[in-house]
Amino acid sequence: MKAWIVDRPRKHKQYMLGCSFLMSCSLSLGAAVPVAAVAQERGANIDTPALSDTNNDIPVTTQPPASLPPIADEEFSLDLDEQMEMGLAWPDMNGEESGEGVLVLPPLPEADAENGVEELADMVADDASSNEQNAVVEADRKEADVEQEALAFADDGSKRRYKVEVNGLGEADSALFRDRFKSLSLLEEGRGKPANIAQINRRMRLDADLIDRILRASGYYDARIRQSVQPSEGSSGDRLRVIFTIRPGARYAVSRVSLPGLAHATDRVPSVRTAFSVAAGDPVDADAIMAARQKLAIALGENGFPFAKVEEPLVIVDHETQQGDLEVVVRAGGFRKFGEIVLDAESAKVFSAKHLGRIARFDTDDMYQASDVEDLRRAIVATGLVSSTSVEPTEAGDGEHSDIAVSLTPAPMRTISGEVGYGTGEGYRVEASWQHRNFFPPEGALTVTGLLGTKEQAVGATYRRNNFLRRDNVLSANVSARHQDYDAYEARTLSFSANIERQSNIIYQKKWAWSAGVEALASRERDFFNGALLETDRDYLIAAVPLSVTYDASDDLLDPKTGFRLGGRFSPEAAWQGGAYTYARAQIDGSAYVPVGDKVVLASRVRVGSILGGVDVDRIAPTRRFYAGGGASVRGYAYQSIGPRDPNNDSVGGKSLIEFSLEARVRFGNFGVVPFIDAGNISTGFLPKLNDVRYGAGLGLRYYSTFGPIRIDVGTPLNRQPGDSRIGVYVSLGQAF
Repeated sequence: MKAWIVDRPRKHKQYMLGCSFLMSCSLSLGAAVPVAAVAQERGANIDTPALSDTNNDIPVTTQPPASLPPIADEEFSLDLDEQMEMGLAWPDMNGEESGEGVLVLPPLPEADAENGVEELADMVADDASSNEQNAVVEADRKEADVEQEALAFADDGSKRRYKVEVNGLGEADSALFRDRFKSLSLLEEGRGKPANIAQINRRMRLDADLIDRILRASGYYDARIRQSVQPSEGSSGDRLRVIFTIRPGARYAVSRVSLPGLAHATDRVPSVRTAFSVAAGDPVDADAIMAARQKLAIALGENGFPFAKVEEPLVIVDHETQQGDLEVVVRAGGFRKFGEIVLDAESAKVFSAKHLGRIARFDTDDMYQASDVEDLRRAIVATGLVSSTSVEPTEAGDGEHSDIAVSLTPAPMRTISGEVGYGTGEGYRVEASWQHRNFFPPEGALTVTGLLGTKEQAVGATYRRNNFLRRDNVLSANVSARHQDYDAYEARTLSFSANIERQSNIIYQKKWAWSAGVEALASRERDFFNGALLETDRDYLIAAVPLSVTYDASDDLLDPKTGFRLGGRFSPEAAWQGGAYTYARAQIDGSAYVPVGDKVVLASRVRVGSILGGVDVDRIAPTRRFYAGGGASVRGYAYQSIGPRDPNNDSVGGKSLIEFSLEARVRFGNFGVVPFIDAGNISTGFLPKLNDVRYGAGLGLRYYSTFGPIRIDVGTPLNRQPGDSRIGVYVSLGQAF
């Protein structure tokens, strides 16, 4: 960021101290960028270049103005002393000791001379009294004496550790100031290592400049900074105190706001003007001004001005009035509507313009909105078919429309992935898959999956087409063969399913998600039937129409910290096993997340399910019943182990389900601990019962990776049934709910 900084003469009662100086510095202030400041004499008109923000590095360079107002003939004089108004006699290098050849200072004010003060404060108001001047100068002298004494005691060449103190900020003190100083200070950077006085002095000088620039960014242009080194109080002097004593001075205010060029946009969209929130009377605060500039740029882009540019702010500061004029030049460009989507030849190999038009949330002749363009870019990335993309507005050539130019770099289309998990009662699971994400263009993916586990084995193929017919619709079909050998049942199943859905993903977490589909399966399942003393194999043919809807008001898909989720499933089903019969499976899930401080989140969950219809639980296929217990249910119990038991003491499932969970997620950096308590029960009737609820409690560990939390939960049943283990262990990706 480059800016003019020109301090014009300041007037004082006795004489004028004037200076014009050049200064160069570099400062990084995170997301905030100081505004260019030009301090000028009242009435002057100085053109000042605007600022630029490049990677938050803010070099500030001061130069003489390109031009100054012409000097009137009556003001012209060859008397250099008179013209400079420096309050200093021009030195005669050939003079004698009586003053010739020596720079002679002008007489000091009487009060200062009596006290023997040898320097005058350079920031005294015109109307300040002599006593007030003396107090300021006397304080400076005392601070200088302390500093000199400290340097004398410390300057023995030895290295000592030190601590840094910043005092006297007053109203200028803030968490933002402290954070910026701590992150940028050389003294803070080297505080843990011993340093000699020369090193400390160098760091102090640079940090004093740093403090001055941070204060200027907040509107304190008259700050005075004194630095000193002293021994620690009550110590032998091995540890030093580096002290900055600061007088921030007055905080300058904005006297006038000028937005030249904005009228062109407000004639078309008057509401754009309100986006720039800084007004006369507000502090000259760089953060607020830059935020207002950004809001104005966004407002222009959202209201039909794709080529708008908002220049860097310029503030012209008047030290005498302690105010600044703010100017932000706006180049709105022309008002535009959306035109066509245009692709280069390489990009057209991945998508057609027609398909991208289906993805886009805008139509031709809609008012241009920058957020719609960014949304299209993110949607293209979400397809997984590109490694990089550029989506930019470009002139259509008719003066009314802006085409959208899309340039893509294709990504590798094939992926091999794997997953490993373990759960008490489920055993180990190893799953691998091969996927071609554009096997059926556009966006038609083919996935082949294999599962090998202690209790389950499966193989299957899935077809999935994203953005089917319209944005966010997903069409999928699956065929699979599966063998399950759990304590509750054994099943060999061939299944086919197809559905259309709208669901969340990592890039787009949607409020509403839904699914509707069909399912057909043939299954041979073994369990205890109708009170038999031996397990019996039965064959089932089942057809279902599963439906679901979910409302997600949480803040994160894998690791929510606030909000809630509510979902429902309903599946009418027709089955044949020794005769035809029908029933419907219904389930409601809800969860809520409440932050407690910065590191703790309280999470709770409830689940209620029921199989509606007059069919006895024995006639319903074991794979279609409700079960409870396990890592996603009641932790501490084995998978599907809660509820009524068969002669082998294995769960038989039921027609109704109820579950509760409560946990506290405590995070420490990338790790966390989660104490939890769960409860649940399975009933053979269509309404769940609360008289035989099973409870489990335990502690979980979390590692927060870049792709989501990895969890390890260890639980124990609090009211075990006969045969239940005392410990349950569960490992998976993502939170339990």
